[in-house]
Amino acid sequence: MNIALIGYGQMGKEIEKIAVSRGHKIVLTIDKDNLNDLTPDNLSKVDVAIEFTRPESSVDNYKKCFTNNTPVVSGTTGWLEKLPEVIKHCENNNSAFFYASNFSLGVNIFFELNKKLAQMISPFDDYSVKINEIHHIRKLDAPSGTAITLAEGIISNINRFNTWKNSETTNNNELPVISFREGNVPGTHEIIYDSDIDTISIKHEAKNRKGFALGAVLAAEFLKDKKGIFGMSDLLKF
Repeated sequence: MNIALIGYGQMGKEIEKIAVSRGHKIVLTIDKDNLNDLTPDNLSKVDVAIEFTRPESSVDNYKKCFTNNTPVVSGTTGWLEKLPEVIKHCENNNSAFFYASNFSLGVNIFFELNKKLAQMISPFDDYSVKINEIHHIRKLDAPSGTAITLAEGIISNINRFNTWKNSETTNNNELPVISFREGNVPGTHEIIYDSDIDTISIKHEAKNRKGFALGAVLAAEFLKDKKGIFGMSDLLKF
């Protein structure tokens, strides 16, 4: 399979290693120094584009690919307010889009555990809930896309919450999501349920970027020759 890498930072380089090890070819690499190379002619040689860039540039990247009928796998976060626009552009061009806030198999298992635990605790108002997330100092968005997905999983299963807030809060209807940026941490997420009697917590701690990169390549393999909008639940069949 011929792959375009849009974004060639640490994640892009890790994706390249795994893609090549699985027999794929990187035929186009786009980074900040060669943005003008994202052209219809270059995209015509590509089976799937994998996009890990910045929220301010990602949507334009998607549209250029869709217009050329190039499927896109994206792990860029911080742009989801434009998701309806992206879906419409993808569908209007009969293309394909695979988005995940996190491509790690372990994190996606964690998403399911999070929803199940929220369902079980929902009847018991004695427990306060909060999410802590830690990432490296170069991560620009806060909270992380993964933390937002976890928050949405809790909100959809515990009736007293109707929104999340990226800070501590005294509003019982707001779920606090606390963000820390330190060192070179790939990503740590913890959900804490606390009462006067006990504390229940679940935690996922990434050791490196390999799990994210492998998931992105698996998503690209899944997306080839497909049309429509997909996510990790389609790939993993949870």
